[in-house]
Amino acid sequence: MLIRYSKILLTAALGALILLVAINNVTDYATNYQFVSHVMSMDQVPAGSPLEWRAVASPALHRMFYAFIIAVEFSAGALILAGVWRLLLRRKAEAARFNAAKGVAIAGLALAVGLYLFGFMAVGGEWFQMWRSQPDAEQAAFRFIGCAALVLLFLGQRDD
Repeated sequence: MLIRYSKILLTAALGALILLVAINNVTDYATNYQFVSHVMSMDQVPAGSPLEWRAVASPALHRMFYAFIIAVEFSAGALILAGVWRLLLRRKAEAARFNAAKGVAIAGLALAVGLYLFGFMAVGGEWFQMWRSQPDAEQAAFRFIGCAALVLLFLGQRDD
Protein backbone atom coordinates (compact mmCIF):
# COMPACT_ATOMS: atom_id res chain seq x y z
CA MET A 1 0.00 0.00 0.00
CA LEU A 2 2.91 2.36 0.65
CA ILE A 3 3.89 2.30 -3.04
CA ARG A 4 0.30 3.02 -4.10
CA TYR A 5 -0.03 5.92 -1.70
CA SER A 6 3.35 7.24 -2.82
CA LYS A 7 2.22 7.13 -6.46
CA ILE A 8 -1.01 8.93 -5.59
CA LEU A 9 0.77 11.57 -3.50
CA LEU A 10 3.46 12.36 -6.06
CA THR A 11 0.94 12.42 -8.90
CA ALA A 12 -1.31 14.76 -6.91
CA ALA A 13 1.63 17.06 -6.15
CA LEU A 14 2.54 17.27 -9.83
CA GLY A 15 -1.09 17.90 -10.81
CA ALA A 16 -1.34 20.69 -8.24
CA LEU A 17 1.92 22.22 -9.48
CA ILE A 18 0.82 22.26 -13.12
CA LEU A 19 -2.60 23.64 -12.18
CA LEU A 20 -0.97 26.35 -10.06
CA VAL A 21 1.24 27.34 -12.99
CA ALA A 22 -1.86 27.67 -15.19
CA ILE A 23 -3.69 29.72 -12.54
CA ASN A 24 -0.65 31.98 -12.13
CA ASN A 25 -0.51 32.48 -15.90
CA VAL A 26 -4.12 33.68 -15.82
CA THR A 27 -3.98 35.80 -12.66
CA ASP A 28 -0.62 37.39 -13.57
CA TYR A 29 -1.18 37.27 -17.30
CA ALA A 30 0.99 40.24 -18.26
CA THR A 31 4.24 38.97 -16.74
CA ASN A 32 4.54 35.76 -18.70
CA TYR A 33 2.79 37.18 -21.76
CA GLN A 34 5.62 39.72 -22.00
CA PHE A 35 8.12 36.89 -21.85
CA VAL A 36 6.31 34.86 -24.55
CA SER A 37 6.14 37.97 -26.73
CA HIS A 38 9.82 38.66 -26.12
CA VAL A 39 10.81 35.09 -27.07
CA MET A 40 8.61 34.90 -30.16
CA SER A 41 9.91 38.28 -31.36
CA MET A 42 13.44 36.87 -31.04
CA ASP A 43 14.74 40.27 -29.98
CA GLN A 44 17.74 38.69 -28.27
CA VAL A 45 19.01 37.06 -31.46
CA PRO A 46 21.96 39.04 -32.86
CA ALA A 47 21.09 41.29 -35.79
CA GLY A 48 21.86 39.64 -39.11
CA SER A 49 21.47 36.11 -37.71
CA PRO A 50 20.31 33.59 -40.31
CA LEU A 51 17.61 32.58 -37.78
CA GLU A 52 15.86 35.97 -37.68
CA TRP A 53 13.30 34.85 -40.26
CA ARG A 54 11.70 32.67 -37.59
CA ALA A 55 10.63 35.67 -35.50
CA VAL A 56 6.92 36.30 -35.06
CA ALA A 57 6.09 39.96 -34.44
CA SER A 58 2.29 39.67 -34.31
CA PRO A 59 0.84 40.39 -30.83
CA ALA A 60 -2.27 38.43 -31.87
CA LEU A 61 -0.14 35.33 -32.52
CA HIS A 62 1.70 35.90 -29.24
CA ARG A 63 -1.64 35.95 -27.40
CA MET A 64 -2.83 32.84 -29.25
CA PHE A 65 0.37 30.95 -28.44
CA TYR A 66 0.21 32.00 -24.78
CA ALA A 67 -3.48 31.04 -24.57
CA PHE A 68 -2.59 27.64 -26.02
CA ILE A 69 0.11 27.16 -23.36
CA ILE A 70 -2.35 28.05 -20.59
CA ALA A 71 -5.05 25.77 -22.03
CA VAL A 72 -2.64 22.83 -22.19
CA GLU A 73 -1.47 23.51 -18.62
CA PHE A 74 -5.08 23.55 -17.36
CA SER A 75 -5.86 20.39 -19.34
CA ALA A 76 -2.79 18.55 -18.05
CA GLY A 77 -3.42 19.61 -14.45
CA ALA A 78 -7.10 18.66 -14.63
CA LEU A 79 -6.36 15.27 -16.20
CA ILE A 80 -3.70 14.52 -13.61
CA LEU A 81 -5.95 15.44 -10.70
CA ALA A 82 -8.91 13.54 -12.19
CA GLY A 83 -6.57 10.57 -12.46
CA VAL A 84 -5.57 11.01 -8.83
CA TRP A 85 -9.24 10.84 -7.86
CA ARG A 86 -9.63 7.60 -9.82
CA LEU A 87 -6.53 6.19 -8.12
CA LEU A 88 -7.84 7.16 -4.69
CA LEU A 89 -11.12 5.38 -5.38
CA ARG A 90 -9.22 2.21 -6.34
CA ARG A 91 -6.34 2.40 -3.89
CA LYS A 92 -7.47 -0.75 -2.05
CA ALA A 93 -8.63 -2.64 -5.14
CA GLU A 94 -6.83 -5.58 -6.68
CA ALA A 95 -3.79 -4.70 -8.78
CA ALA A 96 -5.55 -5.03 -12.13
CA ARG A 97 -8.20 -2.45 -11.17
CA PHE A 98 -5.64 -0.06 -9.69
CA ASN A 99 -3.45 -0.36 -12.79
CA ALA A 100 -6.48 0.24 -15.03
CA ALA A 101 -7.23 3.46 -13.14
CA LYS A 102 -3.89 5.03 -14.06
CA GLY A 103 -4.78 5.98 -17.63
CA VAL A 104 -6.22 9.45 -17.03
CA ALA A 105 -3.31 10.52 -14.81
CA ILE A 106 -0.81 9.08 -17.28
CA ALA A 107 -2.46 11.05 -20.09
CA GLY A 108 -2.18 14.26 -18.08
CA LEU A 109 1.44 13.60 -17.16
CA ALA A 110 2.31 12.83 -20.79
CA LEU A 111 0.57 16.04 -21.87
CA ALA A 112 2.63 18.02 -19.34
CA VAL A 113 5.89 16.41 -20.48
CA GLY A 114 4.91 17.05 -24.09
CA LEU A 115 4.14 20.72 -23.44
CA TYR A 116 7.43 21.43 -21.74
CA LEU A 117 9.56 19.18 -23.92
CA PHE A 118 8.11 20.16 -27.29
CA GLY A 119 6.56 23.54 -26.54
CA PHE A 120 9.27 25.02 -24.38
CA MET A 121 12.44 23.12 -25.23
CA ALA A 122 11.94 22.47 -28.96
CA VAL A 123 9.73 25.35 -30.12
CA GLY A 124 10.64 28.00 -27.57
CA GLY A 125 14.20 26.97 -26.85
CA GLU A 126 15.50 25.99 -30.24
CA TRP A 127 13.11 27.41 -32.83
CA PHE A 128 12.75 30.83 -31.14
CA GLN A 129 16.16 30.67 -29.42
CA MET A 130 14.63 31.20 -25.97
CA TRP A 131 17.95 30.25 -24.38
CA ARG A 132 19.26 33.67 -25.40
CA SER A 133 16.59 35.42 -23.31
CA GLN A 134 16.87 36.47 -19.70
CA PRO A 135 15.68 34.75 -17.68
CA ASP A 136 16.36 31.50 -19.51
CA ALA A 137 13.05 29.66 -19.18
CA GLU A 138 14.57 26.46 -20.56
CA GLN A 139 15.94 25.71 -17.09
CA ALA A 140 12.44 25.96 -15.58
CA ALA A 141 10.99 23.88 -18.43
CA PHE A 142 13.62 21.22 -17.84
CA ARG A 143 12.66 21.06 -14.15
CA PHE A 144 9.02 20.51 -15.13
CA ILE A 145 10.01 17.84 -17.65
CA GLY A 146 12.15 16.07 -15.06
CA CYS A 147 9.49 16.11 -12.34
CA ALA A 148 6.64 15.10 -14.64
CA ALA A 149 8.68 12.39 -16.38
CA LEU A 150 9.82 10.87 -13.08
CA VAL A 151 6.27 10.79 -11.74
CA LEU A 152 5.09 9.35 -15.07
CA LEU A 153 7.69 6.58 -14.90
CA PHE A 154 6.92 5.81 -11.26
CA LEU A 155 3.15 5.80 -11.74
CA GLY A 156 3.47 3.74 -14.92
CA GLN A 157 5.15 0.85 -13.13
CA ARG A 158 2.71 -2.03 -12.77
CA ASP A 159 1.40 -2.69 -9.30
CA ASP A 160 1.27 -6.26 -8.01
